[in-house]
Amino acid sequence: MMMVKMSCKFNFSAGPAILPKKVLLKAQTELLNWQNSGMSVMEMSHRGKEYAPIIENAELNLRKLLNLPNNYKVLFLQGGAVTQNFMVPMNLLNSKTASYVISGYWSKRTFNDAQPFSGINLAASSESINYTKAPIVKKWDYKKDDSYIHFCLNETIHGVEYFDDPNIKNIPIVCDMSSTILSRSINVSSYGVIYAGAQKNIGPAGLTILIVRDDLLDFADKKTPSTFNWKTQSENNSMINTPSSFGIYMAGLVFDWILDSGGLQAMEKSNIKKANYLYDFIDSTDFYINNIDNQNRSRMNVSFTIHDNELIADFLTGAEKNGLFGLKGHRLVGGLRASIYNAMPYDGVVALVDYMKEFKDKY
Repeated sequence: MMMVKMSCKFNFSAGPAILPKKVLLKAQTELLNWQNSGMSVMEMSHRGKEYAPIIENAELNLRKLLNLPNNYKVLFLQGGAVTQNFMVPMNLLNSKTASYVISGYWSKRTFNDAQPFSGINLAASSESINYTKAPIVKKWDYKKDDSYIHFCLNETIHGVEYFDDPNIKNIPIVCDMSSTILSRSINVSSYGVIYAGAQKNIGPAGLTILIVRDDLLDFADKKTPSTFNWKTQSENNSMINTPSSFGIYMAGLVFDWILDSGGLQAMEKSNIKKANYLYDFIDSTDFYINNIDNQNRSRMNVSFTIHDNELIADFLTGAEKNGLFGLKGHRLVGGLRASIYNAMPYDGVVALVDYMKEFKDKY
């Protein structure tokens, strides 16, 4: 089969984001005829014998990567991470209270989306300092009898990340890990629920992965629809309705790629190298600015700006001419943002810094 020749361009978009080239090429070779089945994965019945090993291997390898304990269930859901903004209280609130930590735009949206449910409280917020630092875990103000505490491990818009797993006993921790999952090792046992939209480090948009401790599957409100009920989805192997079958297949290929590349330790080493190279250059000049506290600087999403905002449009135009795409900051905050997920090669960050140097020298 003839392959499409790809030019050397780098996609720094926050999501849908860059995918490993090896994964895309593998999917390309199998697109029309998966393992001599005569069918594309997109055409298969999700309940057929051909598809069964795809979803089984995807879950197996995800468990291997995260070292998942046996008492955690893996669900392959739809609706994006934002859908969990109401699925979490539907499945866990149980007529009690819950506390939310706000460290950026997405965790604030999660908090706001949960407001129709009673008992939703604010544990901490860094909005008053424009999200330049994440609220310290020891200062979270929650109730001892909360049904859960919710926080976001990495904020894509403001570029704020927590690097330590919270050490809170007796209250389930619910964590949105959409933009940092699989970028480094975590202690899954520190969490009751982990969820993530796929379109950052897992695969194409359309798939959401949820990992839930099995003792938390019995608290769903009776009004919870079956497709939103974690326990029902778990009992039906994520197939109470047709799942994102092609998204699961692509996620499985990404899991294979991470394992073949050395697992999460190798991913973390690479991500630290990329992030340090970019932050070190930003800090070496007063031309580019990043105001995030050093201990919370995201390895996945480097938000920055130029000392003169009038230059941003020229920067973006020149970047695209140099094959550097997706660097425009989020519409709510402006500026610039380089998302450097697992699949972004070190060469891509070097190319970005080389361009940033040239642009600084020009202006």
